[in-house]
Amino acid sequence: MLLEYMKAKKLLEKYGIASIESAYINNVDELKKFIDKNQNIVLKAISEKALHKSKSGLVMLNVNKENAVSRYNELLKRAKAYAPFKILAQKMASPGIEVIIGGREDVQFGKLILIGLGGVFVEAFKDFSLRICPINRYDAEKMLLELKSKDVITYNGKASKTLIDLLLKVSKMLEENDIKELDLNPIIIRENGYDAVDLRIIE
Repeated sequence: MLLEYMKAKKLLEKYGIASIESAYINNVDELKKFIDKNQNIVLKAISEKALHKSKSGLVMLNVNKENAVSRYNELLKRAKAYAPFKILAQKMASPGIEVIIGGREDVQFGKLILIGLGGVFVEAFKDFSLRICPINRYDAEKMLLELKSKDVITYNGKASKTLIDLLLKVSKMLEENDIKELDLNPIIIRENGYDAVDLRIIE
């Protein structure tokens, strides 16, 4: 069963994994309040029938005061084909390197954890490293070194430390919860931190 977005967000926060500021939007007034606070935002339609929101046309980027109402109404029209749905507003993340951290439960090996180049590059490059949970800091470091894109992803010491810490937290979360699948994609890594922009947990 797909875990409801805000519940998934709270589970991440329980393990010290920060996700980007988000709120459900039920009307134009709520939309305007969120934009007043965050300026540029992203709108997404959340539905169990659409596992890949971008491919389904259910993500609106660079929404601002000028185009907010028209883009909101357009998203409502597109999302009707995937009813029931909810509209989620998110703060627009600052640019950085897109990474995926994922996990799943395997019949033979138990809980597995994965890291690789994220966003639109996941399917294109298939560059990832995999381990059986639980992992330790040495395992996490080795996972990063195995990536073909390691020089891009770990472009400085802070980024490496951030990713290692995230891998350890996700490993612990997978071990301690009944999670069948987990996708944090993308996580946007920057020199001064990160944003978990999109997430999906299946229990």
